Amino acid sequence: MLVNVAEEGHELETIPFLQGADRKALITRKLGQHFLGSPLATAISLGYEKRKRKNERLLLSALTNPAHFEPWLKCLEDADAALAGIYTVAQLGGILLRKLGKSAPRALLLTFQDHSIRESYLVDGQPLFSRMAPLVDSSIGGLASRFASEANKLHQYLLAQRHVGRNEDLPVYVLAHPQALPAVRQSCRDMANLGFEIIDSHQAARRLALKSLPDDSSSELLFLHLLATSAPRQQFAGEDHRHDFHISQIRYGLLALGATAVLGGALFVAKQLYDASTMREEAEVLARSEADLNWRYREISATFPQLGIDNETLRRVTNRQSELVRKQRLPDDAYRLVGRALNEAPNVHLEALEWSLGESQPTSGAAVPGKATALPDAKTEAITLSGSIRLGPMATARQTLATFEHFVEMLRVDRDSDVSVQQQPFDIESGRTLRGGDMETESAPPRQFWCGSCAG
Repeated sequence: MLVNVAEEGHELETIPFLQGADRKALITRKLGQHFLGSPLATAISLGYEKRKRKNERLLLSALTNPAHFEPWLKCLEDADAALAGIYTVAQLGGILLRKLGKSAPRALLLTFQDHSIRESYLVDGQPLFSRMAPLVDSSIGGLASRFASEANKLHQYLLAQRHVGRNEDLPVYVLAHPQALPAVRQSCRDMANLGFEIIDSHQAARRLALKSLPDDSSSELLFLHLLATSAPRQQFAGEDHRHDFHISQIRYGLLALGATAVLGGALFVAKQLYDASTMREEAEVLARSEADLNWRYREISATFPQLGIDNETLRRVTNRQSELVRKQRLPDDAYRLVGRALNEAPNVHLEALEWSLGESQPTSGAAVPGKATALPDAKTEAITLSGSIRLGPMATARQTLATFEHFVEMLRVDRDSDVSVQQQPFDIESGRTLRGGDMETESAPPRQFWCGSCAG
């Protein structure tokens, strides 16, 4: 609701630095003191003083005759119309000048509406004083002369109230129709401290993007457009009057949230459908590719020679062959072990070596000379050695046996190997001690030895 009434008051007030509920309570008390408890009041912060106490400067404004608005508020309530707020023409004056690029810190604004002239003293865009002067003669000449006289009266009043200095220049902005511009310029001539600037209402409407141009010097269309597009933050209506407006805001918020959810769901469904269509096309492409590859395989396999066995048997044979190749072992480690032992025992002469790999069955009974004994492990690497000890004609049996034992110990260096002696160079019976004076044994030549080594 945009109002233009004479019962409008503005007061400057300074309060201590407060926050929260304390600040709100103090502002409410100040409004009650200045405007006799009018419910249609508001406070605008003008900033803080640059001193240690940081007092806050406030502009207190109110519509001092609330009974004048009761019929209007009752009609809005009966019509279930949500009231967003109550605003005045004086509030929109600073916004109008800012939109038109008029950035003077202190200025007078004179506009015509409702057969009256609205006179506002603006400081940094906020109305510190505003009054409505009735207009008897609404002709172009009468309006032009009244603009000039009211500007001079308002300036004298501001000087008396010490709102402006006596030597301070004050710009005066007058809003008029293009047809009234010559008459207004003729009447509103610059004075000692007043500089007039006439604003074309049609040019102002174009600057504000207003499509409907005013028919005369009335500024209602401009202010209504400003209220719809750039409403001030402060307004005069109480929270009781704006209850339906808050409910409508919640309703619109829920509708917007629901619309966003529906749109999001629709986008998600569209994405899922697109992904499903893409996957279906890929599956069809893969199926066609598989059929083509199968056909090519059959064409190529038809040219192969016939082997006389089916594919399953051929697959088992090739798998078995691959397994045998993978498990194949060479006697490299066994040969290195025997070679190191022979280097350590040079008097040992190797005459035969047999290496085997694979399953073997253990044999029972005594070892048979000249034949290797089968090793018990099913997955073992077995090597059988046969040879003789050649120490010379003067060597004793004890020396021969010592050399043989040293050779066997060298074979047992590998902890993973198991060495067994099948036949020693001399036949030593159980319980018999070999003595140096035993001539029969001493004179007998050493025979061929047999020993075996197996590794897992």
